[in-house]
Amino acid sequence: MKEQDLKKMLRFIFILGSLAMLLVISMIVGTMLIQQHPEWLHALKENHSSKNNISNQQENEPNEEVEWTPEALEAVGLVEGEGLQLVLTHCTNCHSAKLITQNRFTKEGWIQVIRWMQATQGLWELGDAEAEIVTYLSKHFAPEARGRRIPLEVEWYDL
Repeated sequence: MKEQDLKKMLRFIFILGSLAMLLVISMIVGTMLIQQHPEWLHALKENHSSKNNISNQQENEPNEEVEWTPEALEAVGLVEGEGLQLVLTHCTNCHSAKLITQNRFTKEGWIQVIRWMQATQGLWELGDAEAEIVTYLSKHFAPEARGRRIPLEVEWYDL
C-alpha cells in the first residue's frame, strides 16, 4: 500500500472516530440533561401527543361558528361573501386560511380537493354545506388569467 493511500485511510478513520466520539459525547450530555431536568422530556412528550390530537380532531365534527375580525380576514386574504362562515367553520378547523387563499381552482377542482381531504386527511362529510363552500371558493379563489407580471405603476414627475 502506498504511503499516500495509508495517509488518506488514516485521515478517514480519524474523521470517522471523531464523529463517533462526538455522537457519544452528545448522548452522554443529553442523558445528563434529561436526568437533571426530567420536565423537558415530559414537555416533549406532551408536545408530540398534542400534535397527534390535532390530527385526531379532524375526524370530529367542526367547531361551531368561528368569529373573525375584518382585519384578520383581510390579512389572510379571505373575502366577505355568502359561504364565508362555512369555510371558516369547516376549513380553518384543520389548516390555515392561507392554505385556501394560496390556491386557485375551478368548481370541479375544489370538489376534487375536498374529496382528497376526505379520503386522505380525515375531513368529515360536509353534507349540504359542501355546495355553498364550493360556490364560495370557486367564486373568490378561481384560476386567474395573468400576464407574466403585474404592470408597474410609475409616478412621473417634472424635472
